[in-house]
Amino acid sequence: MRKIIVNAIGREARVAVLEGNRLVELYIERPEEHRIVGNIYKGKVENVLPGMQAAFVDIGMDKNAFLYVDDCLPPTIDKTKGKTPSINELITKGQQLTVQVSKEAFGTKGARVTTQISLPGRYIVYLPNVPYVGVSRRIQREKERERLRSIVRDILRPEEGVILRTLAAGVTQTELEADILFLRARWEQVQTDKRDARPPMLIYEDISLVSRVVRDFVSEDVEEVIIDSRSRYAEVRALLGRYQPKLEEKIRLYNGREDIFAYYDLDGEVERALRRKVWLKSGGYLVIDQTEALTVFDVNTGKFTGSHDLEETVVKTNLEACREIARQLRLRNVGGIIIIDFIDMSVEEHRNRVRDCMEAELRKDKTKTHLLGFTQLGLLEMTRKKERHNLADVLQRSCPCCEGKGRILAEETLLGMLERELIGHSRNDRADAVLVELHPHMVRYFLEHKYVDELQDSTGMSVHIKENPTLDEQHYRIAFIGSEEEVRARVEA
Repeated sequence: MRKIIVNAIGREARVAVLEGNRLVELYIERPEEHRIVGNIYKGKVENVLPGMQAAFVDIGMDKNAFLYVDDCLPPTIDKTKGKTPSINELITKGQQLTVQVSKEAFGTKGARVTTQISLPGRYIVYLPNVPYVGVSRRIQREKERERLRSIVRDILRPEEGVILRTLAAGVTQTELEADILFLRARWEQVQTDKRDARPPMLIYEDISLVSRVVRDFVSEDVEEVIIDSRSRYAEVRALLGRYQPKLEEKIRLYNGREDIFAYYDLDGEVERALRRKVWLKSGGYLVIDQTEALTVFDVNTGKFTGSHDLEETVVKTNLEACREIARQLRLRNVGGIIIIDFIDMSVEEHRNRVRDCMEAELRKDKTKTHLLGFTQLGLLEMTRKKERHNLADVLQRSCPCCEGKGRILAEETLLGMLERELIGHSRNDRADAVLVELHPHMVRYFLEHKYVDELQDSTGMSVHIKENPTLDEQHYRIAFIGSEEEVRARVEA
C-alpha cells in the first residue's frame, strides 16, 4: 500500500510518496520555480532552422522554447507514408502559434514545446485536435480495453481524441463522460482566451503540484493522504469530490505540532538521497555519479560476506541493488542514459535473474524507462525519460567556493528549512520575535528578495536577521527567541 505525505504550510510545497513506509518519490514546488510543463502559451516564432528541422518560439521565458518538426505536424499527416515535410513548409518566422510545454528547460536548453495540445484529467488525456483513441499499456485485459474504447467513441466529437490512463480501468461511462466534458470546457476556454492574447502570453496554466499528485496518484491502492495545510486539504477533498467521492475518506488533515516531514522521518531520507554513497541492508553499497546526460551506479559488496560461496554473495547483493537502484531512480528523478555496473557474475542464469528483477522493479515507475540489457563489458544499460529536474538540481546549487565541483544547499532550500523551524517555534505562546544569524551573503539575499517579510507573514513572529561571518552559507543560527524588546536589544548590542 502507498501513502502520500503533503507538506504545504510554507512557501514550498513538498509531496512525498511512500511505498511500504519507504520514500520512493519526492515532488517540490516553489513560487519562483513553478512547473511549466503542461502550460499553454500563445507564442511567436523567432527563428526557423531548416538544417535542424526545428524552430525557436518566444513564449515569454528567459530562453526561447524549442519546437521540433515532429511536434508541429498537423494531425492529418501520416508520417508512415512518405517523407516528413520540412519545417519551412509548416511554420514561418514571425508566425503566432499556440504551443504547450512538453519538457522543462534543462541546463543551457530552453523548454521544449509542441503544437499537439493535450489536457490531462484523472482518467484520460484529452486530445482536442487529434481523432485518436489510445489505452494505457498497464491495462492488459483486452476486454476492458475494448470496453473503454467503445465508451469514449460514443462521447467524442469527430476531431477529438483521448488516451485512457491506467486509472480508467473499471470506471463507469458516467465518470469518463464527466472527465471528457470537463476537459472539453477547459479547452474551449483556452480558445476564447487565445483570441485576445498578444504573444508571448500564458493562456492556460496546469493545476498546482498538490492537486496534480492527488489527481494522478490517489486510487484504491493508496492507504491515506496526510496534508498539513487546511486550504490544501479542502482543495484536495473538493477535487476528489468531483472525480471519486468515495476516496475523500482517505484524505486526512495533520494537526501535529511537529513538522510533518520530521514526524514521518522524511527529512533524513531526503538528505540521504543527496549522498553519493547509498548503503544496502545487507552491508553492500551503491556509489552514484551523475552528469547532465549520464548517471552511473556502481554496486559493491562492502561489508556483506555471504554465508556459502562468492557467487551466491554476488547474486544476493546484485538483486538487492536492483530494488534500491529502481527506488533511487524515482526518488532522485534520474533521467537520460543510465549505466549500472553490477558485481561481475560468471553464470548467464544469474545475469538473467538480475535483469528480470530490474524489469520487475521498473514496472512500478510511472516514468517511461527502457532496459537495453547487458553490454559485452557486463554493464547494464537503460534509459529513463527526463521529465523534470533531478532532486540534486532542485535542492542544491553549484558551490562558488570550488567553482562548481561541489554542491551546497540552495538559498531557497535554506529558507524553507528556516521557515519550517520558525513555524514550529511560533506555536509557543512566548515566541513573539526571533533573532536569526546568517552568513553575510544570505543576509543580503534574504533582504533583496524580501524573504524576511515572507517569514513574518508565515510565522506570525517578528523576524530579525543579523550577519555572522563565522557561519557558512548553508547554515543558520537561531540566536534568541523572546519578546520584541528583548530581540531588538540583542540586535543593537
